[in-house]
Amino acid sequence: MKVGAGVLKTFLEKSIKQKELLEYIIVFVISICNFAGSMDIIPLLKAARLRTLPLSVAGIITGSALAFREDPYAFRWEIFGWALLTTILFQVLSNFANDYGDGVKGTDNEHRIGPARALQSGAITREQMKRVVLITAALSILSAIALIIAAFGSENLLYTLVFFVLGLLCVAAAIKYTVGRSAYGYRGLGDVFVFVFFGLVSVVGSQFLYTQQIDKAVWLPAIVIGLLSVAVLNLNNMRDYENDRLSGKHTLVVKMGISLAKYYHYYLVVIAMVAMLGYSVWRLQMRWQLLYLIAYLPLVVHLLSVKRNTELRLLDKELKIVAMSTFLLSVLFFIGIYTNV
Repeated sequence: MKVGAGVLKTFLEKSIKQKELLEYIIVFVISICNFAGSMDIIPLLKAARLRTLPLSVAGIITGSALAFREDPYAFRWEIFGWALLTTILFQVLSNFANDYGDGVKGTDNEHRIGPARALQSGAITREQMKRVVLITAALSILSAIALIIAAFGSENLLYTLVFFVLGLLCVAAAIKYTVGRSAYGYRGLGDVFVFVFFGLVSVVGSQFLYTQQIDKAVWLPAIVIGLLSVAVLNLNNMRDYENDRLSGKHTLVVKMGISLAKYYHYYLVVIAMVAMLGYSVWRLQMRWQLLYLIAYLPLVVHLLSVKRNTELRLLDKELKIVAMSTFLLSVLFFIGIYTNV
């Protein structure tokens, strides 16, 4: 562990010149590793839900591509790396908190469709999961601080404060989705929060980190990522419809019913595809800049599959298709811009 900590410290010192912050980050990394050593690491990794990570970074990749298009010299790999790390930590925090919240409320039970959760299966105790949530939240905040310092230094106090508050809001949103009496995921508000944080905040915020200004056209790709992220959540909620309804988890799907939820899903995906084309028309994108259109093929096939679906449990694989298609779209969008600037 000493060797690993030394390598980590050397890497971080090249990125930000804040030794006190580095010490705290290293202490927390070592703490969570030691804590994980007191339990089976496999359930912890399953609780982190690594398959959700590609979707979580799609907004960062898209926002970074937009910043590169606007000013190639403003793009910095240092900011890109910290933004990816921070977003991944936010997503893992949300997954841990979701496991804890649904486990405590009894929503994750033997009737639930999909992979068994760590708390539900008994692989991790309630107290252990609570500690993991707190440690991950602390790591998320520290990573967000490192990102802010890398982007703004000590010169732009206003921007620093605004993004620090945004970071705290992201942590709060990740935890309050299913945790506590006022969990917004149980009141049908999950779609709104996912759209705002996965789409608008992620794309527009990451673009601003590089350029420190907001281009009008950035809102269209932000809406695209937001809508596709909501589509993934909608699929998840359609899959869990019966169990959520019986458990008192009033998601938007439970409120609408499966029939309307399917139409809602079609609109989410189709509007996202049209909006992305709208951005290309606005910016007069040609040739390689339209490379992202490849990602439309699995999305179209997916919509046909959802239309034909009669067994909700089979939607689990469709969830993966939309998540990976969104990630693919963002990567191809980045490549298209990177190769044409």
